[in-house]
Amino acid sequence: MTRKVTKAIFPVAGLGTRFLPATKSIPKEILTLVDRPLIQYAIDEAREAGIKEFIFVTSRGKSALEDYFDDAPELERTLKKKGKQDLLNELQNTNMDSGAIAYVRQNRPQGLGHAVWCARRMLGTNESFAVILTDDVIAADKPCLQQMVEAHAETGGNVVAAMEVPHSKTSSYGILDIAEDMGSMVKVKGMVEKPDADKAPSNLAVIGRYILTPEVMKNLNKIKQGAGGEIQLTDAIAEEIVKGNPVYGFRFRGQRYDCGSKAGFLQATVAFGLQRPDLRDEFSAYLQDALSLQTAAE
Repeated sequence: MTRKVTKAIFPVAGLGTRFLPATKSIPKEILTLVDRPLIQYAIDEAREAGIKEFIFVTSRGKSALEDYFDDAPELERTLKKKGKQDLLNELQNTNMDSGAIAYVRQNRPQGLGHAVWCARRMLGTNESFAVILTDDVIAADKPCLQQMVEAHAETGGNVVAAMEVPHSKTSSYGILDIAEDMGSMVKVKGMVEKPDADKAPSNLAVIGRYILTPEVMKNLNKIKQGAGGEIQLTDAIAEEIVKGNPVYGFRFRGQRYDCGSKAGFLQATVAFGLQRPDLRDEFSAYLQDALSLQTAAE
């Protein structure tokens, strides 16, 4: 029987240079999508999947991220005094129990694999774990990680979230080499980090959700720098395939937004704004007017 996955690693040490100057003083993960920071979407998804312990790999200048999950008693008292129970409930949902969150520092950027490796002492020696990249926000009826946890309970091994991308975009992703396509799940025989379109084994790309076995962490202990001079998580997962251990790609049900890019962040803002009953009508009317004005100007 496959053990339940209860720990997740959140690599949040990046500088967020694509969002400068905003990220000069604000961690990228605190940037708000409608009215919630990116990190809250990731935490909510993890909770829905049964995650109980949250491990953040941070870096210098991320204190605002750590403060976000603390209680705010003065603010809570003010909201309670004013009878704003809905806002109070929203605020309290951002609090995390003492001991539920651990913070580990990545003292220098050396890639995603290195960031995950920094959390090694927070995991049991025989414990599978999840990795969530907050840049990838996924809108889904059933949260993406929950879908993956349920699939992992059936298959075991390593499971990575995957989606088809245009062949012209393969150089921006880790790409799966498929041994067997079983529909929502594919068995993987190889992984290539950011291949050129003419060298990509498929157009099935890995995106920022992983459920990994403890062997992957052991591989990271000895792995050398890979593509881009960084320690790649993809290489550590691919090593499991070489050893004959199972690696699966999971075609999740949902829409992924790349909130690590400005265009993706704007797309997500529009999509999530239109989903909100309290914003939908006014926001939709504005977008229609804006498009009409743009069309008329052209």
